[in-house]
Amino acid sequence: MIRALHLSSLDDVAVLIDAAEPGDVVLGVVARDPIAVGHKMAVRAIPQGATVRKYGQAIGTATRDIEAGEHVHSDNLVVGGERSAATPQQAAQALPPARGLTFEGYRRADGKVGTRNFIGIITSVNCSATVVRRIARSFEDKELPGVDGVVALSHSSGCGMSKVGEGIETLERTLAGYAAHPNFGGVLMVGLGCEVAQIEDMLAHHGLSTGPRLRAMTIQGAGGTAAAIADGEAIVRELIALAATDKRETLPASELVLGLQCGGSDGWSGVTANPALGAAADLLVAEGATVILSETPEISGAEHLLIARASQPEVADALRARIAWWDDYASRHGATLDNNPSPGNKAGGLTTIYEKSLGAVSKAGSTPLNEVTLYGEPARTRGLVFMDSPGYDPCSATGQIAAGANLLAFTTGRGSAFGAKPTPCFKIASNAELARRMADDMDFDASPVLDGMSIGAAGEAIVQALIAVASGQPTKSEALGLGDNEFVPWQLGAWM
Repeated sequence: MIRALHLSSLDDVAVLIDAAEPGDVVLGVVARDPIAVGHKMAVRAIPQGATVRKYGQAIGTATRDIEAGEHVHSDNLVVGGERSAATPQQAAQALPPARGLTFEGYRRADGKVGTRNFIGIITSVNCSATVVRRIARSFEDKELPGVDGVVALSHSSGCGMSKVGEGIETLERTLAGYAAHPNFGGVLMVGLGCEVAQIEDMLAHHGLSTGPRLRAMTIQGAGGTAAAIADGEAIVRELIALAATDKRETLPASELVLGLQCGGSDGWSGVTANPALGAAADLLVAEGATVILSETPEISGAEHLLIARASQPEVADALRARIAWWDDYASRHGATLDNNPSPGNKAGGLTTIYEKSLGAVSKAGSTPLNEVTLYGEPARTRGLVFMDSPGYDPCSATGQIAAGANLLAFTTGRGSAFGAKPTPCFKIASNAELARRMADDMDFDASPVLDGMSIGAAGEAIVQALIAVASGQPTKSEALGLGDNEFVPWQLGAWM
């Protein structure tokens, strides 16, 4: 028997659990084409121009007549035609009861809470990239009791841009967010000295100032590259000594700030891993935690599901405004948001941005949407927050960390080798084959959902695993040493 899932009685397609060949019977329908695992088969005839539904929602328009049993994919399905609208049935659900969950974290002097205790060396400009990496290199493979490591974070911007406008504002918001991140026990910021992104101005603009745990220097001020490296090494030794005195303590789960990510999605991501993470997000929101959904291009076609859950009309309006911004942004560069699904997404069974988005948005669970923020902007409320960002995983995750995420959960169906510092990244596989093939990268296998495990039970298991990670248990990506090169601030505005 060929197994498949018909996710809603409204759906025109089923998702195959087992591969089908022509002549195989799937849900009482004879397959007409070879159809791979995770791909879609028409369960009834679909006329040309008709809206095609999955999850009970519109995922696109048939470009020709599609017979029952045909493979439904890029050759006969495109974005266009009907776009789903919010309904009262999609409003936010009541929170589950709080249980008083706790974890072992670091309470910082400003009241924020960290899940790791790194020393960060951050560039203000690309010109200081080599210096921060040389400083960090001198601490590689050294025993640093009480400290999780020394990480150099460099980027390719910081100068050749206007001192005003969204480009510099986004960069400086990101850098300041990392400088103040509670997963750092100490931070050294290093500039060249003459760049547009001046460290002291940046910190002051964001209410920060240098002190024992936040230090700053420039290469020009130090007297050159070699002198800056020597001075930086001395400062980092001082920061290590301070951070080594930090101790974990029992803290409420309300102090967790969880960034939700997905990358390398497949046809199962929206069926297993993403809904399971959504259930975990609901449980954490019930505890008073903050949960950040991002990747604005990857909610296109599914934004109505979030709008229906907006806690205030202005929250809904803010989300609509960000979608409109992205439509305009893509158009200015000769693209559309439907260019978002990657070759890997399509090989895994996803076809249109609407289909991808409907699966991606399920990471956000079912609680009210309380706020919409700019990239790297800290939330002012708890609960579910939407942060504007590109769909590119490293860039989106960088923004979430800048916004204060002290924990990341990352679902994938094709496989991902992503990691982040200073925030641990917990990887969730959507299918058993991936969980086996990339066992060194995957922290959790959500595929048992296909064999009868409830979404709620999977969500509970994810919450327990996240609590352990927040308390210090290393993730697979941490064990592999990932995270030094995944710092990717969003570059906006004109470069000159």
